[in-house]
Amino acid sequence: MLRNLYVIDTRDTDPRHNLALEEYLLRRVKPGQCILYLWQNQRTVVIGRNQHASNECRIQALEADGGHLVRRLSGGGAVYHDLGNLNFTFLTVRRDYDVEKQTEAILRAVRSLGIPAEKNGRNDLTVEGGKFSGHAYYRTGDQCYHHGTLMVAVDLAPLEKYLNVSPLKLQAKGVKSVRARVVNLRDFRPGLTMEELRRALITAFGQVYGLPVQPLSEGELDADALARGIARFSDPVWIYGDSQPLQVSRQALFDWGILRLDYSQDRGKITQAALWSDGLEADFLSRVPEALKGCPRQRDALRQTLLALPGAEGDLVESVLTLLMEE
Repeated sequence: MLRNLYVIDTRDTDPRHNLALEEYLLRRVKPGQCILYLWQNQRTVVIGRNQHASNECRIQALEADGGHLVRRLSGGGAVYHDLGNLNFTFLTVRRDYDVEKQTEAILRAVRSLGIPAEKNGRNDLTVEGGKFSGHAYYRTGDQCYHHGTLMVAVDLAPLEKYLNVSPLKLQAKGVKSVRARVVNLRDFRPGLTMEELRRALITAFGQVYGLPVQPLSEGELDADALARGIARFSDPVWIYGDSQPLQVSRQALFDWGILRLDYSQDRGKITQAALWSDGLEADFLSRVPEALKGCPRQRDALRQTLLALPGAEGDLVESVLTLLMEE
């Protein structure tokens, strides 16, 4: 049962700092606590945990304009952030984790500003059919977070300049570009400011849970631990990963997301594998390549190996098998 609500509102716009602070809060939130973390990034493309960096982002164009490419812990797809966007993260432990209540706090805040926001699908919030907020989720052990974007006055032109969106995904959504799907809250409330939205979110957070919201200062945190986190999220190996060419490459769109699986084999066994996906089950997907090494390329053996992984779900396992067994 929740006893304490906290809000931390950083004004640092460096995405490596902000992702490190998010992870720091995740690992230190205690039972009975829920933290609302508000943050903004300056000219940044954030890719999901298992995405292929150069497939998702036109990196040279982004960096030529002084932008940053970063990789987050959670799954899901690539997103563009600028200072017209406000990010939120709810952090708590599993027993107190309630995505419905957390989403209700966001909806209540936006509706309090006179904007008729609605939930659409598993992880999108919309106004009049246009998406203004996409969500993703992450859990490690008992610690959980739910985070997302709130587009207030984002410059939409860079979405097409910096993001590579799979044609498979656009076809599934019935649109020609990612820009065609999104809207800014300021389109529905001219003059809306970030400060107004921040205040509305904090008020709604307290209202939904029926508790006072206490401020949490970054000065109260362990600076050395935060610095280590910044170094991790700045590491090129973390950001870009290892994309060595393998013998076979397969890609398909499933109900839960896009999956690309590359692998090499020798004498009927998988010797090397790599996986990229915008699926939300980030930890399971990240474990698949290592688990496949040395496994016979036989459906039953592969299924048994995949089902033994933490977080395995039937539809995810069958999707991986579909690509592995395709001739």
